[in-house]
Amino acid sequence: MEETQAPWAPRDGLRVTGVRAVVTAPEGVPLVVVRVDTTEPGLYGLGCATFTQRFHAVAAAVDRHVAPMLTGRHPADIEDITRMVHYSSYWRGGPVLNSALSGVDQALWDIAGKRAGMPVYELLGGRVRAAADTYLHAGAATVEETLDQARALLAAGYRHVRLQTGAPGLGHYGAPGSRGGYPGSPYLDGWDVQRYLRETPLLFERARQELGAEPGLMHDVHSRLTPKQAIGLARSLEPYRLFFLEDPIAPELYDRLPEVRAAAPMPIAAGEQVSSVADAARLVTGGGVDLLRLHVSAVGGLTPARKLTALCELMGVGTAWHSPADVSPVGAAANVALDVTSPAFQIQEGHVYADAVHEVFPGTIHPVNGYLYPNDAPGWGVDLDEAKAAEHPPVAHQHERWSARVRRPDGGIEAP
Repeated sequence: MEETQAPWAPRDGLRVTGVRAVVTAPEGVPLVVVRVDTTEPGLYGLGCATFTQRFHAVAAAVDRHVAPMLTGRHPADIEDITRMVHYSSYWRGGPVLNSALSGVDQALWDIAGKRAGMPVYELLGGRVRAAADTYLHAGAATVEETLDQARALLAAGYRHVRLQTGAPGLGHYGAPGSRGGYPGSPYLDGWDVQRYLRETPLLFERARQELGAEPGLMHDVHSRLTPKQAIGLARSLEPYRLFFLEDPIAPELYDRLPEVRAAAPMPIAAGEQVSSVADAARLVTGGGVDLLRLHVSAVGGLTPARKLTALCELMGVGTAWHSPADVSPVGAAANVALDVTSPAFQIQEGHVYADAVHEVFPGTIHPVNGYLYPNDAPGWGVDLDEAKAAEHPPVAHQHERWSARVRRPDGGIEAP
């Protein structure tokens, strides 16, 4: 296509020469990273575009639709380029396009940092804290095993831990299930909401008895309850002083989140399934959340996320970005840059990447005593070894195979 030049003269001859997606799965989880090359030898940027459930679609959007729009552009025009890509599909938004946009956006910020010789967090105004306090997940088949995992995390220096425990059936979230959990039912491997509502408070009762009053404890409902059920669960958990209760209702019901939040005795964290900046802003301004929990690539990358972070700061809402195994190390570095530069930060979800990930992504940030420190190298400080990445090809349909089995004992499909 014809080059989409800006209607102003760039101040130098630097230009984008290529944009492409790289998909790799060194831990078995498909990660999408965008590489933006320039006319300056050795100057390129990396951005996270991971939408692990639809990685083929994101890679196609990057390579076939977004890349041609950037060829010949000056990489410093981040705001204009991201707006151009956002509007370019006419039916804008959604996790596929926004993930593609995020990859480009974060790669341009990486280039900006490398050009300046500065880490991205300095381009954002510098630190307001040394590091981001983080939490990991404890989730096992039994309460005892879950608490053993939690004790190990606390002994390793973490101050916060998310607790999930198993249940009969294969549809449970965050911890192992078991086959044939509901004999006599149409679907033997189902998930029983009433059992979940009964047993979750027992998990946290035991946790406070055995872990003590100090650790910050979290729980992820994973969007499976009605507003009334969510309120009931929140109230039953009140004695155990949760740091937050995550995703109590489905995103289709987010207009009811203010009602749930008003009735809940603990902070409500939500937003990882939001793929619209406007919808995320409404969660903040409409009183739906205490902590905004975005998957940053799903809303388009660092540029929109830093605007939402500023909105959170102004509205007294905290940030707690989504960052499990299906965020690439580049995306994790972007999260930490936001964390250490904003007073709105509250907590950061963490993931301890396997050695294979560190080989594919040199510079991957690793928690130290439960804290994530930003890299001080220019840009994100994270690189991509494409030869190593090619040794870990992705496998499609992993999530779909699981989510198709998430059903109630009567056979009805459930939100995964």
